[in-house]
Amino acid sequence: MSDLLERLRASGWRITPQRRAVAEVLDGDHVHLTADEVQARAAQRLPEISRAAVYTILSGLVLLGEVAEVSAQGRAKRYDPNAHPPHEHLVCSGCGTIRDVHPTGDPLAALPEEDRFGFTVSRVEITYRGLCPGCAPGLPHG
Repeated sequence: MSDLLERLRASGWRITPQRRAVAEVLDGDHVHLTADEVQARAAQRLPEISRAAVYTILSGLVLLGEVAEVSAQGRAKRYDPNAHPPHEHLVCSGCGTIRDVHPTGDPLAALPEEDRFGFTVSRVEITYRGLCPGCAPGLPHG
């Protein structure tokens, strides 16, 4: 059984055939798939799964905190099954490639108390944007 399925079972989430198919697609390599890509791969496992069911399941997984929704600026949202531990993303503004990054330090420390306007901050989401090596030929990489 996949790690994601085990976590979902432990949380008490009922595992239907549709939910199992989506969880199996998301488990494993930490790729950032669109909902349509998840649906296409889930349909290979369960041909009768609908696009609406996939969207509903993805929304539920995001609400549970088991999948992160990543915005790629002007592109379809992507779903990251690598939600634990929390991390940031590096997004190519050319081709839309997304990579997980795990900087050290506390990102909240970069926000001075006076710039919080009294907010009690519960989480920080950071997205780094730039060009990947394939989209920036001739530019120094490093």
